[in-house]
Amino acid sequence: MSINIAIIAITIIVSVVAMQNNRVMNSCFFHPYSIVYDKQWYRLISYGFVHAGWGHLFVNMFVLWMFGSLVEKSYRYLWGGSGSWLYLLLYLSAIVVATIPDLKKHKDNSQYVAVGASGATSAVVFAYILLFPLHKLYIFFIPIGIPAVIFGVLYLIYSAYMDKRGQDNIGHNTHFWGAVYGFLFALPFKWNLLIGFFTQIGQFF
Repeated sequence: MSINIAIIAITIIVSVVAMQNNRVMNSCFFHPYSIVYDKQWYRLISYGFVHAGWGHLFVNMFVLWMFGSLVEKSYRYLWGGSGSWLYLLLYLSAIVVATIPDLKKHKDNSQYVAVGASGATSAVVFAYILLFPLHKLYIFFIPIGIPAVIFGVLYLIYSAYMDKRGQDNIGHNTHFWGAVYGFLFALPFKWNLLIGFFTQIGQFF
């Protein structure tokens, strides 16, 4: 079993249990106040394995299934046997890094909570964009494929805009920083991936 499939399986199991047991959900969700003042640091990871509902869970796991397997295979190609473990590091660290801005922003707000793997899945999608910037992505029912790099730019703009509006309960800030982190993650290990990224884009134009 690949690391990506294992992550999906564990997330589904934990999420289903949490959705049926409020005590489990309450002990796992991201709660900046408890993290900072009660030192419940485990919440920086645990929140990424629980979801608010079936739709929330399905979307995140579908995205992870679509992109994660390709990123993990690419990492194995680039780094051999350690590639899968590097992919695991990407995923777990993205759960933490993506939410640090919200940790600082909401640390004194005892009412603020969040759940879901969206920050980590955004990181995986942008790790994919670094590797395959010109691959076509099909969004919802739009029949025309969008080059991954163009989708990435639009996604960042949308996330930043929606975070400033702040009129829904979606963690757009987490999506934004997860995406940025996912794009940058592999570069310290193999910086020439950035050269390959711009080379592919240059060929497109």
